[in-house]
Amino acid sequence: MAVVLSTDSVSPSDRRDYWNDVVCQTFVPLDITTAKDKPFFGSVATERLGHLQISTVDADRELVRRSGRLISESRGNYLLVGLQSRGAGVVAQDGRAAPLGPGELALYDTTREYTLEFPDRFQMLVFQMPRHVLGLSESDLQHITGVTIGADQGMAGLLVPLLHRLAADAGTYHPEAGEMLARNVGDLLTTVLTERLGQDAARTDAAQRTLLLRIRTFIDTNLADPALSADVIAAAHHISVRYVQRLFQEQGETVGGWIRHRRLEECRRELGRPSRNSPSVAAVAHRWGFLSPAHFSRVFRAAYGMSPRAWRALAGGAGAAAPDPADRQWARAAICGS
Repeated sequence: MAVVLSTDSVSPSDRRDYWNDVVCQTFVPLDITTAKDKPFFGSVATERLGHLQISTVDADRELVRRSGRLISESRGNYLLVGLQSRGAGVVAQDGRAAPLGPGELALYDTTREYTLEFPDRFQMLVFQMPRHVLGLSESDLQHITGVTIGADQGMAGLLVPLLHRLAADAGTYHPEAGEMLARNVGDLLTTVLTERLGQDAARTDAAQRTLLLRIRTFIDTNLADPALSADVIAAAHHISVRYVQRLFQEQGETVGGWIRHRRLEECRRELGRPSRNSPSVAAVAHRWGFLSPAHFSRVFRAAYGMSPRAWRALAGGAGAAAPDPADRQWARAAICGS
């Protein structure tokens, strides 16, 4: 069921502050400027689909800024796709400005400054995902943000209708189907962005990107195997260990670091799931390829700032889906609380 937050729930005098707080909670800390010469309305409906957060934002005229100060003071390593549904908007990042009309989309990155400007009442569908999902290099990301992509441009003709459908039906999918759909969206979005970058003509780069996506899928499929390593991956894909390592190094990662990161994500997700008959922390760790409970506890704390047991207690105490300990909402009190 979608979480719907609307300024209609508060008095007119409190609506702007309330809206700023709602947007900070839903996305990342932002500065929002709205027109002061007339009453303001804003609402956001949010659903989860696997690793994908899907939000429908309907609001009056506003200017949204993600400043360097907010970036330095908060966590929030996400990529967002803004798909204009009604009205007009402009997404600006990395020295480019993407004007958007209905059916057009643009990518923006929360790790760098950006602005979103909406001159009149608008509706935008916002798809938020972890930065690693697309598998694009930092250089590629900095060349594709703030660029207008329309449904009449190549593979985007497949992506735009799919995004509209997911935004409408996200709450109807079974969790397993939702996770699969989220992965499919990531793959199709990568294809659309790669096409726009013009890299589909560069066969070597395209082949490497495709291979890396295949390897990451292989890793996800075999996370529970404690023996999973660069050697195993290389043998399965008929390439050298050195080549596997180079593919990850070009993304600023290591093979072992990526495997550990994905295992920790799955453990965190399972430990955060409310259940009356939860398996032990050690059992969860073992299920996702950690042989030593002590080692698992150390790397979990290093990644998320708390022990696995503390995370489970926090999740269980909430009685509902728990927040991500690395999520932007942990910075909310300092940034959005005023």
